[in-house]
Amino acid sequence: MIKVENVGKTFTLFNQENTSIPVIKEASFEVLKGDCVALVGKSGSGKSTLMRMIYGNYLTNEGKIWVGDTNIVGASSRAIINIRRHILGYVSQFLRVVPRVPTREVVAEPLLAIGKEMDEAFDIAEKLLERLNIPPALWDLSPTTFSGGEQQRVNIARGFVRNYPAILLDEPTASLDSENRSVVLDLIKDAKSKGTAIVGIFHDESARMDVCDREVDVSNFSPKLDS
Repeated sequence: MIKVENVGKTFTLFNQENTSIPVIKEASFEVLKGDCVALVGKSGSGKSTLMRMIYGNYLTNEGKIWVGDTNIVGASSRAIINIRRHILGYVSQFLRVVPRVPTREVVAEPLLAIGKEMDEAFDIAEKLLERLNIPPALWDLSPTTFSGGEQQRVNIARGFVRNYPAILLDEPTASLDSENRSVVLDLIKDAKSKGTAIVGIFHDESARMDVCDREVDVSNFSPKLDS
């Protein structure tokens, strides 16, 4: 479902005399349907960079990244938007939404974007919010006013409201108490059982051991810099 082939990434610092800093070289791995693969490695090894490359937020300098039948590298903006709408979900560490949009609508938006009727979309969103212990009194309020843990749960609800064929998870259990952490891990297991391919960053080792099938050490893809 996701295949990374000999991928490389270099950042160019234009305000530092165009200095080039290679961060990833010859990264290769694949994720099958129903698999959960954890990206691991020391801080600064490129885990978040690699995830953003898979999602198409960062340009890839070399190699190929397949999501389904589409190579993200060099794909048009239209193609990437289509993949995000229909194939690849993403739960980031931070909730980014338009202010004043109610929480119910924020969570339901991925369903509304593919033509789901509003009543049905809201019903699915509300059930997820309830499962993630967001009280109904907050559903008509903007999540921008919520605590960090509440915003994270809204973010998770939005990411899991659709049965995406593949999903990226960036620290999905961060900022959560034990009860809500368990709910999120159950959501991940449910997605796996439905055939979703998952790539995640889990600094919570016990969570990683609970839901992930294997690890990919991104440190192995770190270029050797000249001294």
